[in-house]
Amino acid sequence: MKNALARFLRDEQGATAIEYGLIAGLIALAIVTTAGTLGTEVSNLFTRLTNQVKNLGT
Repeated sequence: MKNALARFLRDEQGATAIEYGLIAGLIALAIVTTAGTLGTEVSNLFTRLTNQVKNLGT
């Protein structure tokens, strides 16, 4: 029983899986944040271009 408890305490497989899960979550959060910011910037760019094209016609 003592050996089984010692092996359980030394086993790091679960910790490794949790670490990989946290890393994947942080990467996903970074991608979502970047995509949202990039989408807003692209939308603003097209709005400015549309306004400039409209102003050329007048």
